[in-house]
Amino acid sequence: MKNKIFELYKPRSLADFLAFKVENPKETFVYVLQHPPQNVNILSASDYGYLVICLPKLDNIIYSSAPFVRKMQKNLQDFKPEDYILCLGDPSIIGLSTAIVSDNTHGQFNLLKWDRQERRYYPLNIDLYQKAEIE
Repeated sequence: MKNKIFELYKPRSLADFLAFKVENPKETFVYVLQHPPQNVNILSASDYGYLVICLPKLDNIIYSSAPFVRKMQKNLQDFKPEDYILCLGDPSIIGLSTAIVSDNTHGQFNLLKWDRQERRYYPLNIDLYQKAEIE
C-alpha cells in the first residue's frame, strides 16, 4: 500500500507533489477530486497509486463553474492514462474532471468505483473513442 498523500490545495503539498513526480516518473496516482468526509476511508484506493487530493471538502460549484474549470485544469494537467480518478464527492466536479482528463488523454483514462456490497474499489478503464489496441 502506498503511504503518501498529496493535497494540491495546500501550497507546500503541491510543491512536494511536483518534486515527487519529477523524481518518480513511472509512479501512478489516484486523483481524489475532493477531500473525503471524516467518515469515509479511502486508503484502500492507494493500492492503485499515490493519493492526490485536488480540492478541500467544502469546495462546490454553485454560482459559476469557471473558477473550478481553471483550478481543476491546473490540478489535473499532469494526469496520465495510467492514473486514476477516484469517483467520490460532488457529481458535477466528477463530470467536470473527467471531461478535463479526457481532453488531456484523448479519451483514455481510469476510474475507481466503490462497490458497496464488496466493500472495495474496482478499476474501470474508459476509452471514449474506442481507439485502444484490442488485446
